[in-house]
Amino acid sequence: MIKNLNLVVILVLIGWTSVSWSQATITGLVLDENDSPIPGVNVTVEKKNIGVVTDFDGKFSIEAERGDVLKFSYLGMQSQTITVTGSQPLTIAMQTDQMQLEDVVVVGYGTQKRADVTGAIGSVNNENFNKGLATNPGQLFQGKVAGVNVSVVSGEPGATQDVIIRGVGSLRSGTTPLYVIDGFALDNSSTGVATNPLNFINSQDIEKIDVLKDASATAIYGSRGANGVIVITTKNGKTDKAQMDLSVTSGFSTLANKVDVFSADEFRQQVVAVGGTLDDGGANTDWQDELTRTAFSQNVNFSLSNASDNFSYRASLGVNDQEGILKSNDLKLYSGRLNLMQKAFNDHLRVEYNLTANRIENARADAQSIVGNMLQLNPTTPVYTNGKPTLLENMLNPFTREEIYSDEAVNNRILANIAPSIKIVKGLTYKLSLGVDYSSTNRDIQYKPYSLLEDYTNGSLNSIYTTNKNTLVENTLTYNFFKDKHNFTFLVGQTYQETYEEQKSFRMEGFSDNGVDPKYQDQISGESTPTYMDTYAVKNELQSFFGRLNYIYNDKYLITATMRGDGSSKFGENNKYGYFPSVALGWNIMNEDFLSASSVVTNLKLRASWGKTGNQEIPSKITKLSYTDSKDDNDSYPINGDESSIEDYPYGTIFTRLANPDIQWEVSTQADIGLDFGFFNNRLTGTIDYFNKVSENILLEVTPADPVQPTDKYWTNIPDMEIKNSGVEFSLDYNGNFSNNFTFNIGGNISYTNNEVVDSPYEVLTTGAAQGAGQTDATINGNLNGEAIGSFYMQEFMGIGDDGLSILSDDRRVAGSALPDIIYAFYVNLKYKNFDLGINFNGVSGNKVYNHTAMSLFTKGLLASNFNTTDIVTQYENEDITNSNTVSTRYLEDGDFLRLNNTTLGYNLRPELLGMGDLIHNIRFSVTGQNLFVISKYSGFDPEINSNLTIDGIQTFGIDYFNYPKTRTLLFGLNISF
Repeated sequence: MIKNLNLVVILVLIGWTSVSWSQATITGLVLDENDSPIPGVNVTVEKKNIGVVTDFDGKFSIEAERGDVLKFSYLGMQSQTITVTGSQPLTIAMQTDQMQLEDVVVVGYGTQKRADVTGAIGSVNNENFNKGLATNPGQLFQGKVAGVNVSVVSGEPGATQDVIIRGVGSLRSGTTPLYVIDGFALDNSSTGVATNPLNFINSQDIEKIDVLKDASATAIYGSRGANGVIVITTKNGKTDKAQMDLSVTSGFSTLANKVDVFSADEFRQQVVAVGGTLDDGGANTDWQDELTRTAFSQNVNFSLSNASDNFSYRASLGVNDQEGILKSNDLKLYSGRLNLMQKAFNDHLRVEYNLTANRIENARADAQSIVGNMLQLNPTTPVYTNGKPTLLENMLNPFTREEIYSDEAVNNRILANIAPSIKIVKGLTYKLSLGVDYSSTNRDIQYKPYSLLEDYTNGSLNSIYTTNKNTLVENTLTYNFFKDKHNFTFLVGQTYQETYEEQKSFRMEGFSDNGVDPKYQDQISGESTPTYMDTYAVKNELQSFFGRLNYIYNDKYLITATMRGDGSSKFGENNKYGYFPSVALGWNIMNEDFLSASSVVTNLKLRASWGKTGNQEIPSKITKLSYTDSKDDNDSYPINGDESSIEDYPYGTIFTRLANPDIQWEVSTQADIGLDFGFFNNRLTGTIDYFNKVSENILLEVTPADPVQPTDKYWTNIPDMEIKNSGVEFSLDYNGNFSNNFTFNIGGNISYTNNEVVDSPYEVLTTGAAQGAGQTDATINGNLNGEAIGSFYMQEFMGIGDDGLSILSDDRRVAGSALPDIIYAFYVNLKYKNFDLGINFNGVSGNKVYNHTAMSLFTKGLLASNFNTTDIVTQYENEDITNSNTVSTRYLEDGDFLRLNNTTLGYNLRPELLGMGDLIHNIRFSVTGQNLFVISKYSGFDPEINSNLTIDGIQTFGIDYFNYPKTRTLLFGLNISF
């Protein structure tokens, strides 16, 4: 009996022990190589989504079961795993992981360890991307890289963006950087879709974005590197990790900010107060509410991936359906991507293959007209009368416009590249890259016939067909040589890239009002309803030879030297080739003996660089002679003597462009000095850079000084003219923890840029011009000697005189610039147990915005005529209703702003709580808000705008002309990994 009782007690004790081990508290200490405690180490239970971090003394405490695997990870250290076998305290000694500490950065035609990089390169990994709706890469890294100003200048889904890296360095060639996706350099030509041509890239497929900023980093791209280079790396299969991921987001967007026009009651009072006769429709209509909507969006992505030592793959499918807040506006993106990598012959042969196929369906609203209507229409006018849109005098009711107008484009695009590489001998690798980017777009812009308004009775159709093809062949040889303390890497290469763009446009009028869209009808051209066809085709070729030397001595002293020669078909015979050298030095101070044992300094590197880059983003064929036939003016004359009218004259041949084989490359020379630092095991990291960039050989289309010329304009390089950009960039990041379960990360960046046009022979080169009756082509901003690009040049508004008219200065003056002096961003990331919160702000300072919308719409005369306005028209009681809306500082406003760009709250649910721990790795729920608020004095919809009202193709900034309003978005997300 006693024996049986003892047996029962033993069994109970064993059972109790095993039960107690179903969940036990494991404690321990984490040390570095010098036996110093490491705070902030991530300690997680694999496959259970349980995690803590070590405290300031390197200690941790975590709940785990026998047989669980604990993983210890920390930036700059080799990750370690240990299987729980007992409850005894653990002591973990972590070793430095040099590769992780230094990070891997994608540079031109290769990669480098972060510690070996001598250029100014900013990197953003996918976990740090901006969250929320992102239809193109620019939205992902807005505010994430110092010195890079990404302006989302419109609220339209997929809208184009202004991306400016270290200031504007060209007048005619734009600011768009070169985009390189998995080694393939994209062409910045339009694809025929009115929105951003980069929308075809699914943001869920992007692993990392590297921004190459200084000449040392960009010179390897030669003639296309002057505006900087953005290198996009897509996701691949992870080693020994088979995984499927499903991501679903759904949300809605609303108008973020209204313009404060008069309400119906205020309007009734103000029209009479300014001496007008009120046309009271009896309604109380808020046209901003009526003409916008709650826009819904859905985004679904699915991927599967795996990898082994010799093979990896990742395949993905995505659907992004996003409505705009203006009705009849939406963007649909269907995307598929396949990335493969195969090794053979004991790693001597490696083949990489990337394929992406996309379809974009884009329906656009007539945004300028709708925005004008929502701000200007009489708020006492009802939207509908007797069930139909109310008839307006001599103008379309915007709801009628929505019924008869459409702008629809469909784009199909394939980007494919294959890159086999062969290890010839030890250290020597040959790589061949072949790629093609093919795009085809059909766009139809139509008005259905509308008999109640004269200008719309015939209906109209503009059908545009655009084809783009970009082919690339690259050959590179890379040789790595290591001996003792010496490390050499040699790269030589040759590339050939051909781009082809073709467009045909047909404009037609005269369609039957039979309920069938004009694009599906037949149309017969006649004298009253002619058909017009416009076509063009452009082929450009770029052949390049380049080389680069990287030398490292004892992991302390670094040198990088680069040379590239580009030959472009865009330039004349006398200057077809351009040459772009660069050199950079680096000093890894942290590896010196006096710092090697420091417990404070983890990283300290000094960099300096100098180099030249070019800009070939100019119109094609401008070096070549062009002519046409004409009967206008004095282009023809009678020959036979029996001509009775100009119609009988023969066509005369006239020049439209003169040949100029001497046109040279625009060249930017840039110097940079920077310091990278990290303290306290890289808990505190940052960079600081000073740069000075000078652009010369500025290329413009100008009017000849001698009026007796075959053409009224010609292309030339402006002698001695320069554009200077200099400034300072600073970024800082800190990782810390309040407790084992509560960690935080804070940081930000700020940059100051001084932009100046030097030695310009012109008083002003107009860039932004006014639009509308009595204002067309009046200068708003331009480029002046000694001033920043985009300087506002206008008369000063000094009030209203006794005659009720504006008092303006006699002369025009520079009243500020559209380019901000300072751009900045900061963020806070918090993590408590399974919850995480990320908050991102960004802003600018020192710039102005010209409110062209207010100048066009908000006048006392229009208010008296029963058009709505803001209270700007009541600021001066004695202002006469005949006072004109002249370009002046009256409509120039501060463009400074601070925006809460996005905020994400997430929760990671442990699958085992649902009994699915063996099937699902992770379940994550998230809520994201975008553009939650903006602090600004600007009276329009949003201060971050650019209507791009160019003159002669010279890019402009900072003019608000009926811009598509910005949205505020709330998204709900679900991510499942299994």
